[in-house]
Amino acid sequence: MQLDPGKRAEYRARHDALWPELAALLREAGIGDYSIFLHEPTDSLFAVLRRARDHRMDELAGHEIMQRWWRHMADIMRTDDAGQPVTEPLPMLFHLE
Repeated sequence: MQLDPGKRAEYRARHDALWPELAALLREAGIGDYSIFLHEPTDSLFAVLRRARDHRMDELAGHEIMQRWWRHMADIMRTDDAGQPVTEPLPMLFHLE
């Protein structure tokens, strides 16, 4: 994901005040151990999360709470025409369990 320049503090503040209903929605969808990292030179955001085998992450885009969160974040990060944060899949080059 891509954060707009100069918006780091605001991004952190909004996530520090994450809506309880959004946290519950993510957990209900089978998402846990969720972290977002910042690459400071580029303001790129990298998310790492664990999903249950029977996760419903693909359903989140259609949920009103998720869409409301995207609208809440749209003024500080790159989004697509639907308001969803623009993401780019990264190929895994190494994994150790």
